[in-house]
Amino acid sequence: MVDVEISCKCGSVHGTIRGVSPETTNRVVCYCDDCQAYAHHLGREDLLDAHGGSDIVQVAPADLSFDRGLEHIAAVRLSPKGAFRWTATCCNTPLGNTAKPSIPFVGIAAGVLDEASRARFGPPIGGIMGKFAIGEPPPGSTGLPARIIARSARRVLGWKLGRKSWPHPFFERSGERRYPERVISKDERERLRSLCGPKPA
Repeated sequence: MVDVEISCKCGSVHGTIRGVSPETTNRVVCYCDDCQAYAHHLGREDLLDAHGGSDIVQVAPADLSFDRGLEHIAAVRLSPKGAFRWTATCCNTPLGNTAKPSIPFVGIAAGVLDEASRARFGPPIGGIMGKFAIGEPPPGSTGLPARIIARSARRVLGWKLGRKSWPHPFFERSGERRYPERVISKDERERLRSLCGPKPA
C-alpha cells in the first residue's frame, strides 16, 4: 500500500490519500447524468470519456485529508437532497463526492490524479449507469452490475466496521459540513441535463 497525493489543477488545494491499493479501494466508471452535469457545471468536460463516463476511485473518508487550500473547498449540490460534490473553487477541480457522513464513502475523479497515481488503484472493475451514456452504452454498464454493487457494499461496510468513517475530510463528527455549499437552481440543472446522455439530438 502507498500514499497518493491529490491536488487541484492550479495547485492551491493539496491533500493525501493514504493506504492505496486495489485491495483497499475501488474504481468504477459512472455514466450517470448527475456526474456528467457536474463536470459540465465546472467546465471540466476533460474529465469525461467519450461516452460521458467519470472514472471514479472510491476511498474511505479517514484515508483522505487536505493540508493546504482549505479556504477554497466548497460543495456543489445538483438538488437540495443531492450528493455533496466537493470542489476546489479556485480552479473548479472536483475533490470528492459524498453522501451524508454516516455513509463512509468518498468518490474521487481519477482524472485529477496523475497517471502513476491512478495505476495504484488498479484498472476500473466496470461501468455503472450506462443507460445515461452518450452513444452506445459500454458493455456491462446497464442493468444491475451485481459484482460492482457487491464489491462497493463490502468496501463501505468494511470501512464502517473498521472505523474508517472518521476523521472525515468534509464533515465534523456532529454531522455539520466543514465547508460552504451551493445548491444550483432548477433552471441551471435542466440546462446542464441537455448536455448529458443519452446523446442530445
